Amino acid sequence: MGGEAGCAAALGAEGRVKSLGLVFEDERKGCYSSGETVAGHVLLEATEPVALRALRLEAQGRATAAWGPSTCPRASASAAALAVSSEVEYLNVSLSLREPPAGEGIILLQPGKHEFPFRFQLPSEPLVTSFTGKYGSIQYCVRAVLERPKVPDQSVKRDLQVVSHVDVNTPALLTPVLKTQEKMVGCWFFTSGPVSLSAKIERKGYCNGEAIPIYAEIENCSSRLIVPKAAIFQTQTYLASGKTKTIRHMVANVRGNHIASGSTDTWNGKTLKIPPVTPSILDCCIIRVDYSLAVYIHIPGAKKLMLELPLVIGTIPYNGFGSRNSSVASQFSMDMSWLTLTLPEQPEAPPNYADVVSEEEFSRHIPPYPQPPNCEGEVCCPMFACIQEFRFQPPPLYSEVDPHPSDVEETQPVSFIL
Repeated sequence: MGGEAGCAAALGAEGRVKSLGLVFEDERKGCYSSGETVAGHVLLEATEPVALRALRLEAQGRATAAWGPSTCPRASASAAALAVSSEVEYLNVSLSLREPPAGEGIILLQPGKHEFPFRFQLPSEPLVTSFTGKYGSIQYCVRAVLERPKVPDQSVKRDLQVVSHVDVNTPALLTPVLKTQEKMVGCWFFTSGPVSLSAKIERKGYCNGEAIPIYAEIENCSSRLIVPKAAIFQTQTYLASGKTKTIRHMVANVRGNHIASGSTDTWNGKTLKIPPVTPSILDCCIIRVDYSLAVYIHIPGAKKLMLELPLVIGTIPYNGFGSRNSSVASQFSMDMSWLTLTLPEQPEAPPNYADVVSEEEFSRHIPPYPQPPNCEGEVCCPMFACIQEFRFQPPPLYSEVDPHPSDVEETQPVSFIL
C-alpha cells in the first residue's frame, strides 16, 4: 500500500505524460458506414515512470436537438424550464486497452513511447449521417481515456465521420418529377392575365457535384415583365419535446432571361449544379434534412409563382443503367428500325452475265489472244499465261456511237431553247 501511495503521489507532478494521441489506421479514409471496422492506435509518451489504473477506448454517437434559454449559462431556473431537448443514441462502444492484472490496482509504464492498438466494428444497423446544425447535431467520436490514481483523467478525442449511404439508382429516385401551376396576376378586379409554369426534372435523386437539367415552360399572358429562376433549398427540421424548429436556406440558384408580356420561354435542360452539401437525412427521428428544387417566377408587384420539386441528395451516384438508359435504348432501336424495311432477310444474288449479254453479241467479239503453240516434244516457254477459252466477254466500253446501227436512218428535229 505504501508503494502504491508513493507512486500515486509522484504522479501528481506535471510533465510525467508528455503526450497522448490517437491515430486511425487509415487517415485518408474520410468517412465510415454501418458494419465497417474502425482501427488505429493510441500513442502515449512518458518522460518518467507513469502509474495508471486503466487505459480505455470509448466510441460514442448520438443525435441531439435542443433550443431555449438553457443554452445560456446564466439562464434562470424558470427560463431553463422552457428549454426543450431530445437525444437519440446510435453508438456506444467501450474497449479496455490496458488494465492491471487481477489483484493489482495499478500498472507502471516505463519512460518512452508506447502504442496500444484498437479495433472495433460499427453496428450493422443503419447509422445516421454526421451533421451539425443550428438547433442540433449528429456526432460520432472516438476517445482514449487514461485513468491515473489521484490525478484527473487525461483523454484525447477524434471525430468520426459517418455516412448513411443513399443510392440514387433505386426506382423511387429514378422517377421523373413534373408539376404545373398557373397564377392570375392583378389586383382585385383589375387582372392583367395569367402566368403559367410547368417544370420537370428527369429523376428525383442526385449526388453532390452533379448538374441537374431543368425542363420548364413559362407563358406570360400578363402585362408585366417576369423573370424565371430556379434554386435548391435545404430544409432542416428539429424535433424535441413535441416541438419543432425549421430552418430553410438556399444552397444554389440559377436565373433565366426576362420574359416580356405575351411571350413564352422554354428551358431545355438548363443546368443547376449541386454544391458540396450534407446528403439527405431521412432516417433520424429528431433531425431531418430535406432538399427541394424550386422553379419560380418573380412577378413585380405580385407574389411569386413557385413550383417545388422534391429532391434527394444521395451518396451513390447514378450509374446510367436505370429507366433512362432503357428509354434511350428503345429510342435508338426505334430510330434504326428503318433498316429492317430495306434489307431483305436473305441477300439476293446478282444477275447472270448470260442474261445480260446475248449469244449474238458474244459472237461478234473474237478473242484477241493468239492460240498457244503446240509444245509437244520441245521446250515451250510462253511469255504469258494464255487462257484457252472465255465463256463470256467483258462488257463493251461505253460509247455514244451506236455500235450496231439500224438499216433505216431515223431523223428527228432538234431544237434549243435559249
